Amino acid sequence: MQWTPTRHARNGAVEVAYDRLEGTQGEPLLLIMGLATARFWWPAGLCEAFAAAGFAVARYDQRDAGESTRLPETATGNPFRALFGRRGEAYTSEDMVDDAVAVLDALGWQRAHVFGHSLGGVIAQRIALRHPDRVLGVTSSAALPSDVSGLRVLRYLRPGLLARLARAKFPPGREGDIEAALTVWRGIASPGYPFDEDAARAWVEADVDSGPRDKKAQSRQIGAQWHGPKLRELRRPTLVLHGEQDPLLRVHAARVTAHTVPGARLVTFPGVGHDLPAALWPTVADEVRDLASIARIRPFTGGEGGSPAPAEMPATGGTLH
Repeated sequence: MQWTPTRHARNGAVEVAYDRLEGTQGEPLLLIMGLATARFWWPAGLCEAFAAAGFAVARYDQRDAGESTRLPETATGNPFRALFGRRGEAYTSEDMVDDAVAVLDALGWQRAHVFGHSLGGVIAQRIALRHPDRVLGVTSSAALPSDVSGLRVLRYLRPGLLARLARAKFPPGREGDIEAALTVWRGIASPGYPFDEDAARAWVEADVDSGPRDKKAQSRQIGAQWHGPKLRELRRPTLVLHGEQDPLLRVHAARVTAHTVPGARLVTFPGVGHDLPAALWPTVADEVRDLASIARIRPFTGGEGGSPAPAEMPATGGTLH
C-alpha cells in the first residue's frame, strides 16, 4: 500500500501536513503520533493491519513536527522545564486539538475514530473532550491522562530514559537526525520482543525526522497548556493501551485514564515498552475494531463519575482490565 501525496489542512496561520493510505475503505481512523515526531513514525505494518480491519486510515503531523508549520523559537528549550511549567509560550493544547479537526475537515470526515500514541494519546483524549461530535471512538496508547499537568506528571513518569535522551549529543545534519532517531527507538523498544537494529536503521534513513533532536519544538508542544473539560467528562467509547515495561510512563497512567473515563477498556501488554512491536499489530487492530463495533451500538458511554473498578482477565497478547 502507498500513501497519498502530502496535503495540508489549515488552522489559522498553521498548515498541518497529512496523508491517507491509498485504497483503504471503511470507518475513518485518524492517527496521531507523539512528541515532536513526524507521522512517518507510524509503522507501515500497523497501518496495513488497520486497513485490513476495515478502516480508512489517515495520519498527520502535529504543529512543530514533520512537514507541518514550525512555530517561532521561544525562550524555553528544555522539555523538562516546559513539561513542569504552568504556561505555554507558543500556543495552547486547544490549538493542537483544533489542528486535528482541521485535518478531519480537509479529509471530508464528519466523524472519525482517533488513535493517539504517547503525546498523541493525550491529544486524542482532548479531541473527544473539545469536539465530541467529531469523534466516534478514542484509543489512547502509552499516554498520560489528559488533565494531568505540571508537577503532577511526576507520579506517572519514569525520568531515567528522558534524562538520558535530554543529555545526548548528536552531530549536525542528516546523520545527526538519524542517530537521534535510532537512539530514541533503542530506548523505547520493548524488552520482551526482538529489536531489529538493521530494519530500524533502514526505516529511519528512509524517513529522516529532525523531531527527536529538536528540543525547542518538543518544549513548545509539551508546554502547551490545556484549559478544556476534565477527563471524567469524556463520553466516547475509549480503549486504553499500555506496555507493562514502558520506560517513560508507568502503567499507573493508563489505569488512571481507564478508571476515569466511564466504560473505558484497558489492555496492558507484558514485555512491551513505549512502542508498538510488530507481533502485536494484529491484536491492536482487532482491539480498535472491537471498539468501533461498540461505538456503533453505544456511541455514548456511562454516566457521571469514573468507571467501575477494573477486573483483570486474560486477553490475546495482553492483559484486559
